Amino acid sequence: MYMHIWVVADACPNPIKEILFRAAKRCEIPLTLVANHQLNIPPSSLIKFQRVESGFDVADNYIAQRVSPGDIVVTQDIPLAAEVIEKDTEVISPRGVHFTKANIRQRLAMRNLMEELRNIGEVRGGPPTLSNTDRQQFANVLDRLLAKKSE
Repeated sequence: MYMHIWVVADACPNPIKEILFRAAKRCEIPLTLVANHQLNIPPSSLIKFQRVESGFDVADNYIAQRVSPGDIVVTQDIPLAAEVIEKDTEVISPRGVHFTKANIRQRLAMRNLMEELRNIGEVRGGPPTLSNTDRQQFANVLDRLLAKKSE
């Protein structure tokens, strides 16, 4: 089965990109990083970089228009995750959260609530720094999905 890994690379931490580079090479799966600024990627025919215009959701829209069933999308953007899950893709956040049809509505509701709380000043700051546990969680979920796809 053909599979492609798509990454919203503007917000993807470098350690997660490194895990993705290794996985793409190991499993021989095409990987495309989409960002609005130049990225350094390792030389590989499997790994591509697509630069998009700056702007709200431009990288997200680029990916949403190109994903196919069975692809994997790496993003922390919950609305994008909700959109591409409907196209039968697998979605993982850089922290290793596996978004599914079963949990995306709850995640979207929580995201909307938190955005509202931030807008009225009740919540400040962003997520904590990416931890080693987050990296391991991401690698584990990615490996599970890649193994499932190769069956």
